[in-house]
Amino acid sequence: MQILDHKAIQQKITRLSYEILEHHFSTEKVFLIGINNNGLRFAEILKTTLVSISDKQVILHNITLNPAKPVSSPIEINVAHKDLKDAAVILVDDVANTGRTLFYAFKPFFDILIKSLEVAVLVDRKHKTFPVKVDYVGLSLATTVKQNIKVVLNDDRYSAELH
Repeated sequence: MQILDHKAIQQKITRLSYEILEHHFSTEKVFLIGINNNGLRFAEILKTTLVSISDKQVILHNITLNPAKPVSSPIEINVAHKDLKDAAVILVDDVANTGRTLFYAFKPFFDILIKSLEVAVLVDRKHKTFPVKVDYVGLSLATTVKQNIKVVLNDDRYSAELH
């Protein structure tokens, strides 16, 4: 069952972009750090929108981790720690479910004195078992634990479906 179509996702991205700009009005630059593939793609789309509606410097990077086994391999971020010192960082993913992926994605930031760390997701499910707060939410959705959400963020088509 489709929960968001292309137009709805575009509208949510625009709203999220304005929320980010309002919250970071006096911040010189914002780092968007996308988690794995879909998180990075969502961060790219957010960056494009942010840059189109403001003159804010938006810097995009990615973080990779294994969501199924987050402690089995290193969690890698493709930016030097010194570049993030005193930076406003927004961790971006497509869906927040239990919060485990986001929780472990925080790990590289423990050794960096950043200004702030926030979370942006397209869909936030209400199954948190980890202490993760999502700051920017496209759609908040209560589902059963057995249901899955699949987000597609192709260049020509965006959609989110509940299975």
